[in-house]
Amino acid sequence: MTQMPALTLVATPGRRGKMIDLAKEAEQRGFTGLYVPSLSAAIPYCQSVLEATSSIEVATSIQPIYYYNPREMARTAAYLHEVGEGRFRLGIGVSHEVSRVQFGVPGRTTPLSDMRDYVAEMRDAEPQSGELPPVILATLRSKMLALSAEVAQGAVWANAARSYMATQLAEIPQSAKDGGFTTAVMIPTVIDDDEQAAAAIHWRTLTGYLSLPNYRNYWAAAGYEDEMQAAASAIAEGRQADLPNLVGERWLKDTTLYGSASTVREGIEAWFDSGITTPIIVPSSTSGGMTKAARELFDALA
Repeated sequence: MTQMPALTLVATPGRRGKMIDLAKEAEQRGFTGLYVPSLSAAIPYCQSVLEATSSIEVATSIQPIYYYNPREMARTAAYLHEVGEGRFRLGIGVSHEVSRVQFGVPGRTTPLSDMRDYVAEMRDAEPQSGELPPVILATLRSKMLALSAEVAQGAVWANAARSYMATQLAEIPQSAKDGGFTTAVMIPTVIDDDEQAAAAIHWRTLTGYLSLPNYRNYWAAAGYEDEMQAAASAIAEGRQADLPNLVGERWLKDTTLYGSASTVREGIEAWFDSGITTPIIVPSSTSGGMTKAARELFDALA
């Protein structure tokens, strides 16, 4: 491959040491970054990886803002920025309503103003915390993307539609692009010559996202309005099993990568060609867990 992507790994309970070893191997194999979701101890895992590596970029993608006081976040992020010698990126977001309820976040949230206030309070804490790392905001639609360009150094999407990226990237001011603004996309990926089996893994994962109104609204804006209306009706009626037929292969291929190693390599190149700076591969496998999925990806990109 002419360009290597970044990678997602999770600090899975009981396998955290092995996940650090995988991160070290990812660095040796030339992956450009490790982006860590908040599923399990994201910030401690980032610290461990920074200590165990020397060149790979390490980022949270993302740490929900409602779970961390902004001034404490500033202290933690500044520490990782310093000890990681500039390799750490702080990816933050508002998460989803379902997750916020599970974590007991009180009251009604106002994502845009909450994020603006959170970043401002982190900036206010810099004289005491030390210099912050580059901040990357989780985004889907235009308003959060605009805020990212205004107050942060990058934006990260999850499950984005590749066909829509040119439209969204055109919304980023040239001044931000000239300043090295990061545009990253987390892309669910399954490598298997059996495309039907690989697609089935994605449908299992993405059904949950199709149940979220904010994602459906994004995909509708990306050109899938009819599909998202059909999905909303099916979910309301308890017909989740119908989603693959209602939403369709065109949407799945636009938002994920799956198939043979060569197909996935071509897909990664297509994501680079779309204009984003950082494709982030989120690996899954038809025959094992994250370690097996990472090994399949390593082999495919060797």
